[in-house]
Amino acid sequence: MRIGRRMFLEGALIAGAGVISPSLTTAQPSKPLTRQIPSSHEAIAAVGLGSWITFNVGDDTALMDDCAQVMAAFFAAGGHMIDCSPMYGSSQPVIGYGLEKLGHPKSLFSAEKVWTSSGASGPEQIERSRRYWGVPRFDLVQVHNLLSWEAHLKTLIDMRTAGQVRYFGVTTSDGRRHDLLEQIMRTQPLDFVQFSYNVVDREPEQRLLPLAAERGIAVIVNRPFQQGRLIRRLARDDVPEWAAEIGASTWAQFILKYIVSHPAVTVAIPATTSVDHVRENVDAARGVMPDAAMRARMVSYVQDL
Repeated sequence: MRIGRRMFLEGALIAGAGVISPSLTTAQPSKPLTRQIPSSHEAIAAVGLGSWITFNVGDDTALMDDCAQVMAAFFAAGGHMIDCSPMYGSSQPVIGYGLEKLGHPKSLFSAEKVWTSSGASGPEQIERSRRYWGVPRFDLVQVHNLLSWEAHLKTLIDMRTAGQVRYFGVTTSDGRRHDLLEQIMRTQPLDFVQFSYNVVDREPEQRLLPLAAERGIAVIVNRPFQQGRLIRRLARDDVPEWAAEIGASTWAQFILKYIVSHPAVTVAIPATTSVDHVRENVDAARGVMPDAAMRARMVSYVQDL
């Protein structure tokens, strides 16, 4: 029998009070896996939270509250990084709404992007994003999809020097522009790089992941589920019984454990609108992680489906 997603998280935000229900702060059985950011050795939970599409809910208060509940469950489960971009519609103010409702959790690792073709307008966009989030400064700002990356990296280097941002990096997705990404990784003093990677999209294992390890660059993995397509494809079959050896009871956990067990990966950022799913995702970073032999078995199993 296929194991379904867990039941809805007990408790929710206290209606109208803007605080977390005590049930959301219940201690977890074990802390999720953390990875060190190479440039600082700061530890961060290996599963974060993306916001592409899922948090773009406009100004619908009910939907914004749903997103706040997802964030509450994420922090309660031990998550740190939330990732967003000006490209993601209303996601930035929705995140800000949730953070305010939750009392601005101290465990937040805020990851934003700059996304404008004008290098000169980068600082203004970053400041507008900061106001949406309601944070004193971002932990990380990334150049989204390498747009005007040279101008924006200069801005971000200056901002880090001035203490206005803690880390900076660049992003791409869907396997695009990996040659340019590799060039930037080899020549620029990046703290972070972000790209797509999972059990079927494994090209980064050949160049990008080894290079990140060599250069001491933290890796964020976006679109781990191919925006849900990969899970829908795999869901035609049961999770193999032997996946219990690594504590993977669902395909989401199977995929995430494969990703975060790579030694060069720092954090994966699946997006979701479900409290159940965000807890399930963070739980993938608990317990046993697959070793090299298990990772090869996982790849072979998925290839044969």
